Amino acid sequence: MIDFRYHLVSIVAIFLALTIGIVLGNTALQEPVVQGLKGTTEQLRKTNDALRAEKADLERRGNGAARFIEASEKQLVSGLLAGERVVIVETPGAPGAAREPISRLITEAGATISGRVAIQDKFLDPRQAGFIEGLVGQTKPPAVQIPPNATTYAKAAAVLGDALMTPDTAQINREYREGGAVLDTFREAGLLTYDEDPSRRATLAVVIAPQKPYEGEAAAGQTAALVSLAEGLDAAGRGALVGGVPDAAAGGGLIAALRSGEAESRVSSQDAIDTAFGRVVVVQALAEQLAGKTGQYGIGEDATAPLPSPVPSPPAPATPAPTR
Repeated sequence: MIDFRYHLVSIVAIFLALTIGIVLGNTALQEPVVQGLKGTTEQLRKTNDALRAEKADLERRGNGAARFIEASEKQLVSGLLAGERVVIVETPGAPGAAREPISRLITEAGATISGRVAIQDKFLDPRQAGFIEGLVGQTKPPAVQIPPNATTYAKAAAVLGDALMTPDTAQINREYREGGAVLDTFREAGLLTYDEDPSRRATLAVVIAPQKPYEGEAAAGQTAALVSLAEGLDAAGRGALVGGVPDAAAGGGLIAALRSGEAESRVSSQDAIDTAFGRVVVVQALAEQLAGKTGQYGIGEDATAPLPSPVPSPPAPATPAPTR
């Protein structure tokens, strides 16, 4: 019969053999393993250095291109929007720094800013839908035609579009009392604010998208309401564009929603308005809208191109009649 001492000796022998094997293995393999690790580390260091150099080179190229566009932007847009009026519409959550550089470049292109309209959070509150519906019925001018099956926000967009926009350049910068009354009523209701006199209507509109997609249960409906607003502005004038930063073109963003629906065939977009390049394209896309064309531009996944092609050019000056 095998006694306890035999078991103990066997177990000790097994552990001793394992220990000897580990020591011998480490001694035999240590040098090749260390040399291999040194080689791998050196290769990774060289790869990282090459990637850093490539990144620095790309940054230099990008900065150079940005400086060139900033220096040339006036020439790139000169005359593209001559004689037009543009209204700037800011949505809740729009980047605050976006409006001024876009407005300046639109002015450089020959247009006049009719005013700035800032949509308030209350406008997008689902609990206010009934109130907005009643306000539309109260303020809608007789000439504004709204389909009976239109949503509340499509109705509001039609009324606001009529107040802010006109396709007739002969009507711009003229007093439009009915439109002014609509804007005053919506402002007093806490649905929007405005400066200057946007009721002296514009032919083109730029809607500045929220910086990030809305969140929460109401987010999809709020984004859809802003798409309706952009469509209403476009339908009442000569064109509209939604501009935003790259996050606005990501899932759930306003530009992404615009590009995924029927509105993309009517309303243009640009998803890099935080860059000089993007702001130049905003002006070019507005000029393209004047020619009856639409495009989705930028760097986002659903953008169809970086910029319009062919690039719009200023209208040719009128040829004076020959004298006799």
